[in-house]
Amino acid sequence: MSAEVATVLDLPFPSPGGSVELFLDLYTGSPPLIPARAFMLAPAGQPPRTPYGLNLLPVTGKCLEGPAFRRYTADLRHTLRTAIDPTQISVLHLHHLAFGATPALIQALPTPPRIALVHGTDLLFAETHRDQLDVLQQSTRAADAIVVPTGAMADRLLQLAPRTNPRKIAKIPWGIPDRLLTTPPPRSAHRQTNRLRLLYAGRLTAEKGIEALLHAIPVTQGVELSIAAPPAQLHALTPLLRRLRVRVQYLGWLRRPQLWRAFGDHDVLVMPSTTLEAMGLVALEAQACGLPVLYQPVPGLNESLAATGLATDFSNPVALARDLGRLRTTPGLMPALQEAGRANASRFPLSATASALADLGKQLS
Repeated sequence: MSAEVATVLDLPFPSPGGSVELFLDLYTGSPPLIPARAFMLAPAGQPPRTPYGLNLLPVTGKCLEGPAFRRYTADLRHTLRTAIDPTQISVLHLHHLAFGATPALIQALPTPPRIALVHGTDLLFAETHRDQLDVLQQSTRAADAIVVPTGAMADRLLQLAPRTNPRKIAKIPWGIPDRLLTTPPPRSAHRQTNRLRLLYAGRLTAEKGIEALLHAIPVTQGVELSIAAPPAQLHALTPLLRRLRVRVQYLGWLRRPQLWRAFGDHDVLVMPSTTLEAMGLVALEAQACGLPVLYQPVPGLNESLAATGLATDFSNPVALARDLGRLRTTPGLMPALQEAGRANASRFPLSATASALADLGKQLS
C-alpha cells in the first residue's frame, strides 16, 4: 500500500515528550494506524534503532530565530523534496504550527491538502519568539484544517492568530494506545505504610512546574517522590534538590512499557504544570493503569481530567499538603479516583484519534 500521509516532527529521534509518543503511536509500527511517510531528525552520533516506518532526516542546525532559522528550514525543505515521492501523497499532517518542519513540508509538497495538528509547545514558543509567531500565523492561513485536542488549545491559538477562520478548527482529542485500555499492567500489592508514593513523569522544563512541587515537599508530611525524567534534566535539577534537602528516587527516563509498570508501584501521579497542557497524555495513561492523578487545573488538563482527577494548587504548600492528606486518610477517595480515572481514560482510545484524522483527510482530498 502506498503512503497517503506525509508528516515530519523536527525533533531528534528519540526525544522525550507526549508529542513524540503520539507521533510514533500514529505513524509507526507494522501496520501503522495511519500509513505515512513519517520523518524525524537524525541525532548526532551512532544512528539509533528506529521503529518500523520512521525515517530520519540528516539535517542539523535547528534553531528558533533569524537567518539561521531560515537556513535550517531551507535545508529541511530540500531534504524532504528528495526523500518523498509527491505522487504517493494525498494529505500533509503538519505537527506543530511553529518550528521548521511545517513550512518546510508545505514548500516541499505544495499541492496536497494540509491538516495542522496543534501541540502545546507551538503555542508556548510562539508567545516568546517573534519568528515562531510569524510561522504559526502563516501556518494557520496555509492549513486547510487545524486539529486541536482540547478547547483550551483552540482558545490559545485564536489569541495568537486572531485572523484564523474558526471554521477550520476541528477538535479531535489525542488518544492512548488501545492495548493499554484493554490489558493494563497489574498494580503491585500496596505496601503497608502511611506514606504516599508520588510519581512525577515527564520533562523537567519550567512550564511543567517541578520547582513548585519540590518547594512544597519539605512541608508535606508522609510522602515519597519518584521522578522519571531525562537524565540531563534531572542533573540540572540537582542543585535545587540539594538546596531544598529533598530526596527523590530517580527512575531514569523510562520507555513506555516501563513507565506503565512504574504506575503500578505508586499511589499518585502528580502533574504540577504551570501554564498549559495540550491534553496530558501521561495523565490519561496513568488513569488507564489505575493510578489516581493530582494535578494543577491549567487549561487543557482541566478539560481532559476535570473531576476524574483531584485538582490542587501546587504553588500553595498548605493547599497541597491538605489535598495529599485527603488522599492518604479519606476513606474511599483513592478507589473512587481509580474508578473515575479508568472510565475517563477509556474515552480516549488512540484508534479513535487515527480514525477521525483519516476521515478528515478524506473530506479534504
